Amino acid sequence: MTAKPFDDFRNLLATLPPGDTTAEARVWALFAKADKPKASLGRLEDIAAWLAAWSGRAPPAVNRPLVAIFAGNHGAVRHAISPRPVAATANAVELCAAGGAAINQVCIANDLGLKVFDLALDIPTGDITEEAALDERGCAATMAFGMEAVAGGADLLCLGDLGVGNSTIAAALCAALFGGKGADWVGPGSGADQAMIARKAEVVDRALAFHGAGLGDSLEALRRVGGREFAAICGAILAARMQKIPVLLDGFVATAASAVLHRTNPSALDHCLLAGLSPEPGHAKVAERLGLRPVLDLGVSHGEGVGAGLAAGLVNAAALTSSGMAAAVRT
Repeated sequence: MTAKPFDDFRNLLATLPPGDTTAEARVWALFAKADKPKASLGRLEDIAAWLAAWSGRAPPAVNRPLVAIFAGNHGAVRHAISPRPVAATANAVELCAAGGAAINQVCIANDLGLKVFDLALDIPTGDITEEAALDERGCAATMAFGMEAVAGGADLLCLGDLGVGNSTIAAALCAALFGGKGADWVGPGSGADQAMIARKAEVVDRALAFHGAGLGDSLEALRRVGGREFAAICGAILAARMQKIPVLLDGFVATAASAVLHRTNPSALDHCLLAGLSPEPGHAKVAERLGLRPVLDLGVSHGEGVGAGLAAGLVNAAALTSSGMAAAVRT
């Protein structure tokens, strides 16, 4: 690390590599030669071209897709902002490890690798209503961990999360980055009733008031009102960009985390697609701000990378159509 822990990440964000326009053009040329009407495959063609541009391979291929799930706990949960106990995060991690979670079945169906990362679940982050979630060094270290977590040769990265109360943290981070009050960003999450939704909005408002001007910088906002899974996802997105790995974002939390990078460099998410939109109202708002159009519309709000895992199957199909379709016979 340099003198200030965030400096390395600021430098990375200032010098992000561009996509491979030659590979992208080759995919469009392959579709132009295929025995089909022009643009008849709709967005599948766009996805194949995107995959080529950000993997540097044409025709593109998905050989080692990976779902990476980052799990964190939050001090703000003590304000009764979730119907689930804090222990549910660790229970969900254990269920994934045992093969009994929804994401396990999605990975089997789509031949996806799976890694689940426990980010110090026994040490919740600070309560954002009265202190920073993380100090700068801890936040930077967690971002670095997220970068290392994607090592191993994946060629498509699906990012998901686990964390009781983290839809409230996502709302706070979005409010810090884009403005508005808690009520503008919170929603039912994992089943909150109206009274709990009101408490969620109050927690966001108290956090915004407490941290004030300190939220003006996006990385500062991440450490003050974010959390470990948010920081790790930011690191994973950055590492994927540097390693030419296209990314699928799953859900409100991953999208809110990605917004931190986008605010620093608007091109930071060009190698990312949004897997789908959850019913959480803040998710559609942040996706619109980021210019992200969902690949699927299945109403999935389950978390743990399920939406991204499902979208990975579609991305693989797009890759196969670009490489496997027969060329038209011209007469």
